[in-house]
Amino acid sequence: MLRKQIAASVTASSGSVKDHTVNEFLTFRLGNEEYGIEILKVQEIRGYDSITQIANAPSFIKGVVNLRGVIVPIVDMRIKFGLDDADYNQFTVVIILNVANRVMGIVVDGVSDVISLDAEQMRPAPGLGPVIDTEYIMGLGTADERMLILIDIEKLMGSSDMGLLDRSLN
Repeated sequence: MLRKQIAASVTASSGSVKDHTVNEFLTFRLGNEEYGIEILKVQEIRGYDSITQIANAPSFIKGVVNLRGVIVPIVDMRIKFGLDDADYNQFTVVIILNVANRVMGIVVDGVSDVISLDAEQMRPAPGLGPVIDTEYIMGLGTADERMLILIDIEKLMGSSDMGLLDRSLN
């Protein structure tokens, strides 16, 4: 759905189609970059708390938490994206997501705000060839002087290296 809206945005910039759809994204920080995920995938935001580690889990899976009786896997996005070591502080949060009817959490450096982007503010992901995997990037969003990397969280969590979603759902 969002890919169609981004494609409509590119077409709109050429003047042939106009799309007035507005999309809302929760913005968060990882290092110096700002990212956005669809607000409809967000269930809640929690402070970073104790996480039970799971033996033999990939390094980006910090462990699990018990969220009101539901065992929720927690992914550290800094590790997943190959960024510097995480510095867990008072701003570090866990965004609890509901993706394809599966509850999971992602650890981020901090949550900024919820931002609305219309089709003219979104651009497709740049083609960077085989050097950089952009499969999980829906596109880039611009608001004022801010540039957001828009993440397709469903594709990311359903990827073969993550394995957090049933692949038949994608």
